[in-house]
Amino acid sequence: METKRKAIIIGAGPAGLTTAYELLKRTDIQPVIYEMSDEIGGISRTVKYKGNRIDIGGHRFFSKSDRVMNWWQNILPLQGAPSQDDIKLKRDIPLSKKPGAPDPEKENKVLLIRNRISRIFFLRRFFSYPISLNMETILNLGIIRCIKIGITYFWIRLFPIRPEKSLADFYINRFGKELYNTFFRDYTTKVWGITPDHISPEWGAQRVKGLSISKAILHAVRSIFKKDTSIGQKGTETSLIEQFTYPKYGPGQMWETVAEMVQKDGAELYMKKKCTRLLYEDGEIKGIEVTDTESGEKEIVSGDLYFSTMPVKDLILDMGSNVPAKAKEVAEGLIYRDFITVGLLLKKLKVKNVSTFKTVNDIVPDNWIYIQERDVIVGRVQVFNNWSPYLVADENNVWLGLEYFLNDTDDMWSWEDKKMAQLGIDEMVKIDIIDREDVLDSVVIRTPKTYPAYFGSYDKFEHIREFVDGIDNLYMVGRNGLHRYNNQDHSMLTAMTAVDNISKGIKDKTNIWEVNTETEYHEAKQGMSEKLKK
Repeated sequence: METKRKAIIIGAGPAGLTTAYELLKRTDIQPVIYEMSDEIGGISRTVKYKGNRIDIGGHRFFSKSDRVMNWWQNILPLQGAPSQDDIKLKRDIPLSKKPGAPDPEKENKVLLIRNRISRIFFLRRFFSYPISLNMETILNLGIIRCIKIGITYFWIRLFPIRPEKSLADFYINRFGKELYNTFFRDYTTKVWGITPDHISPEWGAQRVKGLSISKAILHAVRSIFKKDTSIGQKGTETSLIEQFTYPKYGPGQMWETVAEMVQKDGAELYMKKKCTRLLYEDGEIKGIEVTDTESGEKEIVSGDLYFSTMPVKDLILDMGSNVPAKAKEVAEGLIYRDFITVGLLLKKLKVKNVSTFKTVNDIVPDNWIYIQERDVIVGRVQVFNNWSPYLVADENNVWLGLEYFLNDTDDMWSWEDKKMAQLGIDEMVKIDIIDREDVLDSVVIRTPKTYPAYFGSYDKFEHIREFVDGIDNLYMVGRNGLHRYNNQDHSMLTAMTAVDNISKGIKDKTNIWEVNTETEYHEAKQGMSEKLKK
């Protein structure tokens, strides 16, 4: 009897679970997944707290890829619509229950269609996001500043910065210097801890892509006459989409469902098992050392193929002395930005809903609020009620997630939860978003290595890529797996592409790295690679 090939998958987040699902559907390879934590979904997990649910960082289930959109909707169908499996079994999907009600039978595994509304909070006022030179912006900023914005924008359209050597150049080329100084410089510094002129423009190529003032204005004008009501919104820049799908009980519901499905189909999943060493010999991975995070017990496991979603820095350093010196040096210099969420449960908000969108209890309609105020540290605020009312145990309360970007070496990272929560409350009171007496409860969640950074040794990343691409049985996928600030759909596509290659017998991994990479920056990176080889 022929022995089935085995794939070792490190991490049970979107990329790892997508890999397992695709392998089971399209190959005869058995997936074995090792997850270091006790939760499914990685950064896309849903944290539960006293009946309330927290989405770490916010995850819109939207993609320009039909493959990803169809994949999601087959796992969790749109509310009221059956999945392919339900059609075969002639099952009906129950409609929604009361928000916050328990769902022990898990009958409500559906995707909701949500409005996408995000705004900037600056000068104690709301601005459209992405920023657009509309009447609201003009009134909030004042005519003099708006004239400066207009002049610098048209100047840069005539005389753009070439080549773009930093993220600052990238932003200025698309928005002009005055608008960059007003909205982008300080917020980007808050997120990354360094100014944009020290960050690679590749970050903008992946996160902002083709967005500019002209496109934002054109989109606003078109929206007056014609709304794109399709879920795909193919003709719309990602930053301008107006609706998205979202699991009823948060992103973790999607990945917990996928985990259940792959295990039923033959995958093995082990929790609290951390990869602490990779056995790299003779140009391939021979096995990995897995450490139980509770008992400390270690074991060596081996397979035919290895998929890594763990941080690149840890992966390379865990390979030991056989790694080329240049690749090891670059790995040691890779930088990550860490993340703290302060969940605040409130009776109500002080800031009022002055938009045309109506919400429960008339709270602000935003999914995210970008806090550009320079006198507070908080970077962004999520209003979980507006992601899904089912994230809130009591629909009469307001459930916020205050997001802080920092490094795990910063003093704030090790603050006691009570002190961190108090900072969040103080800052929200300071900028007039809440009243202190309306706070009912709080919780603090720390998420390390949330954002792979585009500085440090990143400009020499080609040394790592050249090394790992030469390991035929190793596939790096996902955000941290590629050190690429991807959305979850792009992380999934890297996994799908890797399995595509395996099923077709393709060894070249270039197409995995090209997922979510703008052509001009891909060409630039190729040029950098050629320089490194000389």
